[in-house]
Formats: sequence, structure tokens, C-alpha cells
Amino acid sequence: MAEVRYCTTEDGVRIAYTVEGEGPTLVICHGAIGSFSLDHLFATPQQSFPGFGRGRRRIRFDGRGTGLSQRDVADLSHAALVRDLEAVVRAAGLKSFSLWGPVWAGPRAIEYAARHPRQVHRLILSRTFARVLDVFSREMLEGLIQLARANWDFAARTFANMAVGTELPELNLRVAEGYRQSTSGDVVARALEQNMHSDVTGLLQQVKAPTLVISFREDTLFPVGVALGQQLAAAIPNGRLLILEATTDFANPETVANAIDAFLREGDGSEPQRRAFSQAGGALRTVLFTDIVGHTEMMQRLGDEKGRQVLREHERIIRDVLKEHGGTEVKTMGDGFMASFPSVTKGVECAVALQRAFAARIDAISARPEPVEGRGAAHGSTGSPRAAAESEPLHIRVGLNAGEPIEEEGDLFGQSVILAARIAAHAEGGEVLASLAVRELCAGKGFLFADRGDVALRGFEDPVRVFQVRWER
Repeated sequence: MAEVRYCTTEDGVRIAYTVEGEGPTLVICHGAIGSFSLDHLFATPQQSFPGFGRGRRRIRFDGRGTGLSQRDVADLSHAALVRDLEAVVRAAGLKSFSLWGPVWAGPRAIEYAARHPRQVHRLILSRTFARVLDVFSREMLEGLIQLARANWDFAARTFANMAVGTELPELNLRVAEGYRQSTSGDVVARALEQNMHSDVTGLLQQVKAPTLVISFREDTLFPVGVALGQQLAAAIPNGRLLILEATTDFANPETVANAIDAFLREGDGSEPQRRAFSQAGGALRTVLFTDIVGHTEMMQRLGDEKGRQVLREHERIIRDVLKEHGGTEVKTMGDGFMASFPSVTKGVECAVALQRAFAARIDAISARPEPVEGRGAAHGSTGSPRAAAESEPLHIRVGLNAGEPIEEEGDLFGQSVILAARIAAHAEGGEVLASLAVRELCAGKGFLFADRGDVALRGFEDPVRVFQVRWER
């Protein structure tokens, strides 16, 4: 077991914590039950996937009433549990760090990030919520309280079944034993009583840190987990949502670890680390495709030299806008680009900015005086290649999809990439079309979408729902 350190909260409670590794700091906020001293019983992402947190300083702690921290405490309220986190941050001398709040720890992580915007560099919220009663009914909580007091052994197994599910029976038993050893039924009962009405919804808008919200589509603990994740990501100004096709983080630890590690590397600041993020697998990305409308006809009309000059102007505009919005150019196909974004919001903003940039160019060409020899000359039938580039109107189509592409040697592959390309091909000039995944992840972000209905796309057996992103000139 790692070295155990102790600190004292403002109300005099002794809190145990441990520091492992070196590099940028990640603080893992303590949940309701469990202990870092019982790692051998738990299979959390940091234990199940050896690469998690590599090159990172990880700080974990046991909350009051649990594990190696002081057990005989009366105050187990939300405010008191936030004080535990504050004491650890203060004792470790942290000025800037990333914070992970899984499950029950989510509300405390949200409050800390909102109250200390200069300290929290990045925030991760997994399988969590802002308001307890959004997830558990009062009747369910009262039943769990009674069960914890009456039979803690059985209650621990119940909590483990909620957390792990029924897919991994051996792990379920180990987690139940870890819960049982980490605290008492009375502590859990009092914690549930004192936190039943916890609600940090009003603080979500105050969270300034880039935030990754992880939800599971088939969540065994929160049947409405995806909806809650969408609400969290939409309410946090710099929030993004990652929906995993699994039941829990216990069932898919490697994907969770990859997603968190990639998200943290994105914000580490150094160029090698930013490249590491773009190369990390299993992370949610927004894939963008562009295509010039009428490219073949244009090249036949202008010829190779003048046509290539127009394409250079097209490439300049695309790359300038990608750079401005944090996009990564994956490759160019001559008449189009493929790019990726770690944020769905950034991807949609870039798509809109691209259409506005090309619309502004067309407006500028239309406003020029008509040449003496006629409009045809302005379109490059005569004159220099540079004149052709400056006078040829360009219309592009843009398609967007969000998913988890496969990366090999800097290129992206997989169904999510193919769908983005097919959606782009379905668009008209001046249009931005997006998948349902993009539409859902942008809920509450201020974009306007028009439902274009189900469309048949080449290579996909079932029709695909497509949305038009509305933008103004």
C-alpha cells in the first residue's frame, strides 16, 4: 500500500490521504464508501488499467467516517465532506490540479470547482449528478438507510450490486467486502440522511474548468444516467459529454481510463502531450468533413494551373479556421478536408465559421465591379491564376459526427468516420449537416438545429437521422 499521510479539516477531523506518481496532479474525490487502503478488493480504472495516470501525480483520500480517516464523526453533511477535500488540497500544497468526482463524489467536486475556479484546471464527472433526488427517490433512500442500520453485511452487497451490476459476480463480491470493511452501516445511514437533499444545480454555471461528463448507456445504478449526463454537460459552460456503450466503469475500465487520460493530456499544455491526446484511442471525438461543390466541373473549366490556385485559396481558408477553433487536420483530399475536435461544441462552431468564411468570400466577389470583357473573365477563363483564385466563388458542404474513431499513424478509421463522410456528401453547398449524436451532445449549447429526418446513406443498412445546423451569413 502507498504511504499514508494525514491532515486535519477546519472542524478538526483527521483525514487520511496518499500521493502516488509524479507529474501534473489529479485529485480523485472520495465517494460515499470504500478506501484506498482496500485497493486489492476494488477494480477501479486506476487499478484495472496500468496505463491510467502514467506521468501524473495522483492524490486519493478517505472521507470522514471511512477507511483510514477518523471514524467517530457526527457531521457527514455535504458541506462537511467538501471540507475533507479542502483539507487535502491545502495539506498537499496544490495551486492547480485536475479533479475527478465519480458517483457520490460528483456534487462535492462540482461545488469545489465552482468555488475555486483558479485551482481546478480540469474536472471529470463520471456516473454522477447534481441533485441526489434526481437519481434516488426519497422512498428508496429511506429503504437503504433502514437496511444499512439493520444488516450492514447485506446492505454492502446491495450497494455493490448497484455499483457493479450482475455482469461480474466475483468482482461484485470483492467490492461488497471492500464496502463492508471500509465503514459501518450506521455511518452510511447517517451520510444518506444528511445528504438526501444535496443539490448543487445552482453552481453548474459557475464551473469554469473544461469538464468531461461520462455516462453509461446501460447504467445499472442510474437508469436515467445518459439524460443526467446531458443535463450536466449542457449546464456547465465548458462541458462535454462522453456516452459509453457499457453498464459501469467496473465493466469497461480500460475505455474509461483512456477517455480520462486523453482528456487530461489535452490540457497538460506541452506539444508532445497534446499530440498524445490526439493519438489516444477510445476517446470521444467530433469528426468533420468538407467538400467543394462542383469541384470536377471547376477544374475542367479553369484548367490545372488556375484550378490549383483556387484550391490553394480554399486550403488557406480551411486551415485558418481550423486553427482558430482548435481543430486537428487529419488529411486533405484535394477538394475537401477531414478534421477532428476533442469538443463537440468546437467542431460545430468551426463548421459554422467555415461556411461564414466562404460566404463572406462570395459576397466580396459579388461586390466587385464587373470587368469590361464580361463576367466570364472574372471566373478565370482569361487572366492570371492568381486572378482566377481571387474571383472564383467556392461553395462547400460540411458534415459532422461524434464517436470513438480508431487511430493508426495519425489517420482516423471506423464507423463514426464513415458516417461523418456520408453526411457531408448528403449536404448541399453552404450547408452544415450533423448526426443525431452531435445534436444530442450540443443540447443547451445555443446552436439551432433543423431536423432533416431519416436519410438513406451509402453503406448503412438503416436510415440515419440528420440535422441541419442553422447559421446566418
